[in-house]
Amino acid sequence: MAQSSTTLKKMSLELGGNAPLIVFDDANIQQAVKGAIASKYRNAGQTCVCVNRIFVQEGIYAAFMREYKKAVKGLKVGAGTGKGIDIGPLINKDSVKKVNRLLKDAVKKDGTITLGGQQHEAGPLFFQPTIIENCNTKMALSEEEIFGPVSAVFKFSSEDEVVKLANDTAYGLAAYFFSQNINRVWRVAERLEYGMVGINEGIISHAEAPFGGVKESGFGREGSKYGIEDYVNIKYLCLGGM
Repeated sequence: MAQSSTTLKKMSLELGGNAPLIVFDDANIQQAVKGAIASKYRNAGQTCVCVNRIFVQEGIYAAFMREYKKAVKGLKVGAGTGKGIDIGPLINKDSVKKVNRLLKDAVKKDGTITLGGQQHEAGPLFFQPTIIENCNTKMALSEEEIFGPVSAVFKFSSEDEVVKLANDTAYGLAAYFFSQNINRVWRVAERLEYGMVGINEGIISHAEAPFGGVKESGFGREGSKYGIEDYVNIKYLCLGGM
């Protein structure tokens, strides 16, 4: 931004995120599990819109986690050229170090690894699909993008509480939540401070949809009719006396 400001260049910035995924107690559990798996573990968790924090309401927590663990256990790790592979390698050794650092910090701050948590036997850049529970806001993974196949799970009690937790980040790219209550759907969608919100969906990126965020996730949009606006200028013509 500083480099561009001297010549008044227009900009479009996409600067990453810290996506929450909320599972309310009125959610369809199977739908929520499917959406969470799709959003968390796509590309081994290495996309800007991958889920970073999973919030599950206490009334549905046990039932959701039971099904979620079954689904995560079923994910296959290996080279992408292999048949039936779900999760490939992390991009480099530094990414593996970061995932290990975040997990170590979380365990030190009362987190519990309930699945995975280790390098995968497929190779030095492969990591086991992991679930860590009892997460809290003191952990580094609640602020930093994990960018790896790690589900950080938080428990919450009320809608007000989880909206506050979800918004408690400098980023605002993508958010997801699951609910079958239409009143809650519109209410929570309005309250979440994110440029994109997936409602009962884990994959939200489409060429015809405006992609982009708010806060420190950047500005401008890619895709859809709104994406062209960053590349054009408005010219006003006022004609008279003809």
